Amino acid sequence: MSGTSFYIIVILMIAVLVVLLAGLRNMLKGGDANFSNKMMQLRVFLQFIAVVAIVIVVYFARS
Repeated sequence: MSGTSFYIIVILMIAVLVVLLAGLRNMLKGGDANFSNKMMQLRVFLQFIAVVAIVIVVYFARS
């Protein structure tokens, strides 16, 4: 795995974590349910992008 792809994957995983914590924090504080829902939708989208990036990197690393 090249250095650039490693950093991109780490940044994506950190973004997923930040969005997850923001949504959970809002839910635990009893905040706006719509905001928590949007954060969880964004988390699922970012997870999809991260998984696709990991699969692409592994695919090309094996070639």
